[in-house]
Amino acid sequence: MLLGIDLGTGSVKALLLTPEGAVLAAASAPYEVAAPRPGWAETGAEAWWQATVTAVRAALAAAPPARSVAAVGLSGQMHGVVLADAAGVPLRPAVLWADARAAPLLEPYRELLGGLCAALENPVAAGMAGPTLLWLRRYEPRLLARARWALQPKDWLRLRLTGEAAAEPSDASGTLLYALREDAWLIAAAERLGLNPALLPPLVPSSAPAGTLRPEAAAALGLPAGVRVVAGGADTACAALGSGLVRAGEAQLTVGTGAQLLVVEQEAAGRAARGVHLFRTVLAPPHAPFYALGAVQNAGLALEWARRALGVSWERLVALAFAAPPGSGGVSFAPYLSGERTPHLDASVRGGWVGLSLHSAPEHLARAAFEGVAFALRDALVALELPPETPLKLAGGGAAQPAWRQLLADTLRRPLIPSAVPAASARGAALLAGLGVGLYEDVSALPPPGPAGEVVTPAPPDARLEAAYARFRALYPRLRGWPPADETVLKETR
Repeated sequence: MLLGIDLGTGSVKALLLTPEGAVLAAASAPYEVAAPRPGWAETGAEAWWQATVTAVRAALAAAPPARSVAAVGLSGQMHGVVLADAAGVPLRPAVLWADARAAPLLEPYRELLGGLCAALENPVAAGMAGPTLLWLRRYEPRLLARARWALQPKDWLRLRLTGEAAAEPSDASGTLLYALREDAWLIAAAERLGLNPALLPPLVPSSAPAGTLRPEAAAALGLPAGVRVVAGGADTACAALGSGLVRAGEAQLTVGTGAQLLVVEQEAAGRAARGVHLFRTVLAPPHAPFYALGAVQNAGLALEWARRALGVSWERLVALAFAAPPGSGGVSFAPYLSGERTPHLDASVRGGWVGLSLHSAPEHLARAAFEGVAFALRDALVALELPPETPLKLAGGGAAQPAWRQLLADTLRRPLIPSAVPAASARGAALLAGLGVGLYEDVSALPPPGPAGEVVTPAPPDARLEAAYARFRALYPRLRGWPPADETVLKETR
């Protein structure tokens, strides 16, 4: 069997897959995202490791005892930075994709790179590895000087598993330190930023073997030493593979802590000016090597905040929200709690409920929270310029509730095809493991993801929902630049 490990923002998932594509067992284990200062988002990498051990052992305990693991594949949250020494020991908590501390350095970042920005094919945004490393160079230089590696989250986990440092294209393309068309680190960019290029690990293909389980790691996981570990990929790229998106033009919406709208593309056609990212898939030529991505920072993240703010359970939040009429009684919700990427590229904007009156009730606030996230996704879809006839596969655990799915379909004005894969990123990682050890000859030999769920068809347009979207579109210009940025987030913690 194949083991796929998906290192997410709030939990790690372990999935055991047969070569024929049947899920034998799955398990997950959570960890916390810390916000030690406003706009920061960090997790101690050791928490990732402990959760990985818990999830893998739980999955193995639930699997048929006669099965053995042939290979391990990895998937992980994008853009973060794990500073580690030569032994792989983290030197500080990992800085995550939702972290906005580097926002004031984005213009200096662009100025330092100058003409090299074009090679990135991506908008410069806070939370990505390049700007984060520039922040670390400015505010934690002694710590940066001690580092041997600057790793993406799942690449650190692989180092912990194998003792070998490596990176691969799908994650590297989201660092703002990578030349997309050349499929190589943009060494000149690191040098202009004053970074040591040796911090960037060697690049290998996503489906290439990248080491074997060390005895200590194998013992902790309950696996034999020497099991091969394949490089793996970024979570969104792995989710696309796990859901069967391998042909140009296929599109998917993934809803989790954040949300992503992606379309697989054959050519590198950048749309950075609209806040659209262009990253590498985990596929090797001749399969489509790129995907365009509309990234929404706050999906489940914003809904979880709203749940806590209202002091209710998730079930109660849903019940409240969908008892209220479309338009939320005139209440709007801007979900920009950690800034926003597509289409605004604004790490400093903040959100909240607007339009409250004495008649506003908890159900109006709950409904507005769901509508605000859906409207943010519609903004990203507009920026992506996806042809109107293109349906969207629906993946991720953040849109399992039927009424929420219907609201998404109604807002995005296109059919949603629920994925039959509940853990698409982990499945994609397991499939990469099979490719890496030769269980599959090529991508065309991969088992299909299974029958899709019932298609969610958009209802006829509702004037109340459209009016609410128009109010939402008017919010961002008023919120931009307010409140003033807290300069204390730039100060180094000593």
